Amino acid sequence: MDAIQIENLTKKFDDFIAVNNVSFSVKAGEIFGLLGPNGAGKTTTIKMLTTLLHPTSGLIRVNGYDPIKQEDEVRHSFGIVFQDPSLDDELTAYENMEFHGVLYQVPKSLRRERIEYLLKFVELWDRRNDLVKHFSGGMKRRLEVARGLIHHPKILFLDEPTLGLDPQTRDHIWKYIKQLNKDEGMTVFLTTHYMEEAQKVADKIAIIDHGKIVKLGTVKELEQATNTNSLEEAFLKLTGYSIREEKSSARDSMRQGRRLWMR
Repeated sequence: MDAIQIENLTKKFDDFIAVNNVSFSVKAGEIFGLLGPNGAGKTTTIKMLTTLLHPTSGLIRVNGYDPIKQEDEVRHSFGIVFQDPSLDDELTAYENMEFHGVLYQVPKSLRRERIEYLLKFVELWDRRNDLVKHFSGGMKRRLEVARGLIHHPKILFLDEPTLGLDPQTRDHIWKYIKQLNKDEGMTVFLTTHYMEEAQKVADKIAIIDHGKIVKLGTVKELEQATNTNSLEEAFLKLTGYSIREEKSSARDSMRQGRRLWMR
């Protein structure tokens, strides 16, 4: 069964084509990585999957729902950790969790139980009454992961969740994610610039460049197709060695989409 289905997906910003006729699927319970250089179309794709952007054309199904026509059903079926911070720094860790639980209409008794379980899971229960503005970057990321899981989502979207974190914190976050995937059968859809992370955790990887999928498969399949010995070597061989800059029009739309989500 497919948790995510995409067919001929395209997104244009004026004259710029951010995502160009993309098709792929993600099986339920799979850890799926979407990798690409800056401006390749990764975050634009996630925003369309999570109802924050409407596609120019193409078909999307998330847990069987249409993100355009069934926005509420889609949003209740997934959790998300944004690329940019999205916590309220003036609230405590517990208050951030409770506010999110209320938004998702998690019953009060279950909400309190779920908050305790998740904060203990990410090792923040002892800091539950501390203001988030006093947290380190790694603690905030762990809290965002916990917050995204409060309503028992079937899919967890992670848009560069470990960006800027130290290796120890990155290792802990992926430990939590892999445990959730194993214990609850949760589908995970991730983007990252850390190739070693994707190589360790992803069951399948799609490499996107200039808005198009250039190769899709397991790490082993990508290495064999490019005659390389690592995911990073395969990635560079498929996408080139030049430094990329993200297109401003797409970047601005991403920020706007995140603001709409938080309303």
